Amino acid sequence: MRVRILKVKDNQLKKKDAFSEIANLTSKIADKTLEQLEREGIFVFPELVKDADDITRDQIILQGLNDCFRTGNVMGFLGYGAERLVIESRFGGDDEDYFLQYLLDRVLDFPNIVDLATDANQDNRLFNFLLFLFPYYLKTAMRKGVFKQYIRRRYNDGNVRGAIDIARHIERNTPFTGSVAYSQREFSYDNYLTELVRHTIEFIKRKPYGNNLLIKVKDEVKLIVDATPSYERYDCQKIIEANKKKAVRHAYFREYLALQRLCLLILQHQKHQIGAGSKQIYGILFDGAWLWEEYIGSLVDNVFYHPMNKAGKGAQRLFGGNIGLIYPDYISRDHETRVIADAKYKPLDNIGNKDYLQVLAYMLRFDAKKGYYLYPEAEGADDLQLWLNKGSTYEANVVPRDDICIIKHGLKIPIDAENYESFVSKMQVSESEFRQVFIG
Repeated sequence: MRVRILKVKDNQLKKKDAFSEIANLTSKIADKTLEQLEREGIFVFPELVKDADDITRDQIILQGLNDCFRTGNVMGFLGYGAERLVIESRFGGDDEDYFLQYLLDRVLDFPNIVDLATDANQDNRLFNFLLFLFPYYLKTAMRKGVFKQYIRRRYNDGNVRGAIDIARHIERNTPFTGSVAYSQREFSYDNYLTELVRHTIEFIKRKPYGNNLLIKVKDEVKLIVDATPSYERYDCQKIIEANKKKAVRHAYFREYLALQRLCLLILQHQKHQIGAGSKQIYGILFDGAWLWEEYIGSLVDNVFYHPMNKAGKGAQRLFGGNIGLIYPDYISRDHETRVIADAKYKPLDNIGNKDYLQVLAYMLRFDAKKGYYLYPEAEGADDLQLWLNKGSTYEANVVPRDDICIIKHGLKIPIDAENYESFVSKMQVSESEFRQVFIG
């Protein structure tokens, strides 16, 4: 069976004719949001938080516009049957995408062992990404502690503490020897979900790079291993089936639901079951806007606070009475000359309209005279300063103010690097120049 692969860039218009080779896959994903695709089995990173005020839930992967499809801020891999779609960053070359690798490395501490240039097997590449995400999801979930669940255990001894199992008692204890067969519900750390996580850990350990990957979460791994004394390697399929039937429901353990989904994808891939069954479409998608925001946050952390809506940290309110929940991307730590900044993973010319209104509202809320849009660019363009108008066209007295402005400040992304090491070196130079505006 010949695998048909189409590569496209994010934030790009492409003729619909170009998608004819993957027509079946295209029909499955065209004009669908990230939220819809996630419900159909696509793994979306980061997970979509239903009660978060975040526009990423409405992002469309392929939006039909007349005779073209437009991609958004999403990168990743999708598959259906023998058809594959690869969405790379717009800063990637014809044969590589160092920029996506760099974002993943900086934000998620991904190991640099995925060769995006030469790996023609997209399914293997997808699987590697799933493995590399495991430490992040394990650490996130276990901030809530080890998952506990009521389970029913069966005993046969003289210390009866639950419901007697008559049939089993007669079978096991005839003639009577002093023991009684009974079962009891217990609150246990050793349950179907922690066993699933344990099987995933043991599977990753058997990979050549497994130990290096898990060293980042060695404390969490030890907790899981200690919590699963009944682990047996040959129970893997039974544990998979139990977890497919019992998804995590409790809202408090929402992070464990994401970890459960990831573990199932990893372990089922081992059985060559990706895309099998009712959910034949599969893949992994990275929200480029989120990756860019977190990456920029790491660059300006000493100058700006970074509220995080997906984590529910640093929430602000527009109005008194606890009304108008907002999460500005960055609020300067200097409260005397407050500055607001907004990360935008989109081309310069696409920043406008609602983007302007949003940042101006934040500036009004925090008494800021200056705001920034922080975006990626391929060429070192000068900053664009936009001074807020005053006056009205009705009185014909519109003039720019001299005290309130928004600045579009770009971070130059190298597009001519010979290899990944060269790309990293050039990015470090760009980052230094980018930060000078805030620390100079």
